[in-house]
Amino acid sequence: MTALIAEDEPILAQMLVHALQRLWPELQIVAVVDNGVAAAQQALTLQPEILFLDIKMPGQSGLEVARELADEWPDGVAFPMLVFVTAYEEFAVQAFEHAAVDYLCKPINDVRLAKTIERLRVRARQPTRQLDDIVQQLRALVPAIAPAAARLTMLRAAVGNQVRMIPVAEVVYFEATDKYLRVVCANGESLIRLSLKELMPQLDPDQFWQIHRRTLVNAACIELAQRDDAGKLSVRLRGRPELLRVSRLFAHLFRQM
Repeated sequence: MTALIAEDEPILAQMLVHALQRLWPELQIVAVVDNGVAAAQQALTLQPEILFLDIKMPGQSGLEVARELADEWPDGVAFPMLVFVTAYEEFAVQAFEHAAVDYLCKPINDVRLAKTIERLRVRARQPTRQLDDIVQQLRALVPAIAPAAARLTMLRAAVGNQVRMIPVAEVVYFEATDKYLRVVCANGESLIRLSLKELMPQLDPDQFWQIHRRTLVNAACIELAQRDDAGKLSVRLRGRPELLRVSRLFAHLFRQM
């Protein structure tokens, strides 16, 4: 079997590698990465059978990596077995109850790791879980949006040496890029230096729907949802030519009522 380890503390990563080599010598560790972005990229490239994911690491948390992989994982390939690693047991317990084969709390000891290895071996002999079932479990780990004391009604976007005032009600959708948030309106678009995670609690979740980890859409602007020949779901917006992809985690928003 093959495994990928994502752990941002080098000493702890090497300790886990050595412990696995000692307790499970036939396991092939195909990559060790130190951040969530690399974890997702390498997992999609190498398609290991097991992922050891640190819950708290730079770029993306282990939970965010798992959700991204559920969105991007290729059809017909068995989804990896997940083991979350954390210094905080309550976070791991929550993840384990929903989606993981097991969890490990730091510092990792041989006795506990041996139990995890046995659980992985047992799971590997069982029928492969359907990706839809895994997506449904991971959906429960999407953080709930806390009620905001006051909803955002106006955005300020720098355009050259000017500041453009954008009413939130006029926004068609928000799209996250590497460093900015793209704000698309019917009459143009702007960039603001704000993350989607920071923006979402300030918006009305009944008005702006998250349809992808990078995209929020004004529900009033959605004309229809459609599937392509490969079964991928997208939404068409009123008065705009582009189609916006809907990830597996949020496809349930468009089930027929």
